Amino acid sequence: MCRLDGKLAIVTGAGSGMGRAAAMAMMRQGAMVVAVDIDASGLARLAEEADRDRLWITEADVSDSGVVGDLVSETERRFGAVNVLSTCAAVARPSSFLDMTAQDWRSTMAVNAFGVATVAQAAIPAMQRSGGGSIITWGSIGSVVAEEGFAAYCASKGAVLMLTKTIALEHAKDRIRVNCLCPGMVDTAMARHHMPSDADQRAEFMEEMTSWQPLGMGKAEQLASIAVFLASDESSFMTGSVVMADGGFTAM
Repeated sequence: MCRLDGKLAIVTGAGSGMGRAAAMAMMRQGAMVVAVDIDASGLARLAEEADRDRLWITEADVSDSGVVGDLVSETERRFGAVNVLSTCAAVARPSSFLDMTAQDWRSTMAVNAFGVATVAQAAIPAMQRSGGGSIITWGSIGSVVAEEGFAAYCASKGAVLMLTKTIALEHAKDRIRVNCLCPGMVDTAMARHHMPSDADQRAEFMEEMTSWQPLGMGKAEQLASIAVFLASDESSFMTGSVVMADGGFTAM
């Protein structure tokens, strides 16, 4: 028996990176996955590799509450329940604080913070009707540690952490668990975009990484395994928790 047999999981940001890895891992563990992303090409690539009997892909902007509401309603209509929500959709755009525009703030907060709230707000009533569920919000080391040039990103991820705790308290009575998974630096396209492009400089960066992230660069699959645990009944006594999966970054 697989760990997520019989569960319906909505995974946002499923077209790439850790969201994609989480969607694949949950399918391998028996879940039916509704994969959501704004990037249609990423979803198409996921569909090529996934078990289509366990996958429904849908293109959507998580910051659009109307679209998200319709998506969750259609999911419940098709599959009868919503048991798991994994909110992986995120953006990270570096900029010095003084150079940031109002639109920079709005666009980052819309996806990273409001997007999480929007999807959770739509999914929770469906989970209540299902008798409970598990929500995995995706924070970051930026939820607890500041980084120069990433004011909006860190602010948005800090918001996710406190949103997680608040929802967890409000909905424990509904048997809905809410936990925040905070990755360190993980080898994804988003992370590579912020690393040196020169091969020698990148190699030097990777070598130096162990001075601040002792276990080195993480893999998306490692984070996906933790997401499966949080989605499963194995974590049934966890809610409002912050899981730092950061290769030792915050231990330094």
